[in-house]
Amino acid sequence: QVKLVESGGGLVQAGGSLRLSCAASGLTFSNYDMAWFRQASGKEREFLAAISRGGGATYYAESVKGRFTISRDNGKNTVSLQMNNLKPEDTAVYCCAAGYGLGRFAAAGPGSWGQGTQVTVSS
Repeated sequence: QVKLVESGGGLVQAGGSLRLSCAASGLTFSNYDMAWFRQASGKEREFLAAISRGGGATYYAESVKGRFTISRDNGKNTVSLQMNNLKPEDTAVYCCAAGYGLGRFAAAGPGSWGQGTQVTVSS
């Protein structure tokens, strides 16, 4: 059974930083591209960043390019999202997903999503 568990969310002031982590189990982690998404209250889920299976390639949404950095550790089955210069509009539930593709990431299935971690950025 695939399980993705996010951690690292919290409350931060505008301009601050957070590092999110996603621990994966129940899958051969290195066989999957990984991605981060977020969903703000009342809005659709938004793609943020993806990283290739070996970690050699990344892709970012324009809204976070230059502020967020995705990375992975295949030895520890984790994917991380370093978020800098946070803005109030970054407030959302952030979740990771396992799947395929970078610019057109597709989750491997309904069970390939984590439950999410809340990030709140105060002004």
